[in-house]
Amino acid sequence: MNTDLEHRITFNPRQCGGQPCIRGMRIRVADVLEMLAQGVEQDEILADFPDLEPADIRASLHFAAKRAGIARLAA
Repeated sequence: MNTDLEHRITFNPRQCGGQPCIRGMRIRVADVLEMLAQGVEQDEILADFPDLEPADIRASLHFAAKRAGIARLAA
């Protein structure tokens, strides 16, 4: 299941400055996460962006969770 979610997040240096997007569309993962953080309900996000699917929102959350777990070394 996680592999399916991971394939929904795409990177294209010619699109949105190379930031992670949903399935090659110009909908950035950061925008989806920001809407969720502001309390926008999933149903409202899906209504505002009809090309999005519920799995795209889960993929955004999965992507953020994986990034949060990356260890960084302090210089």
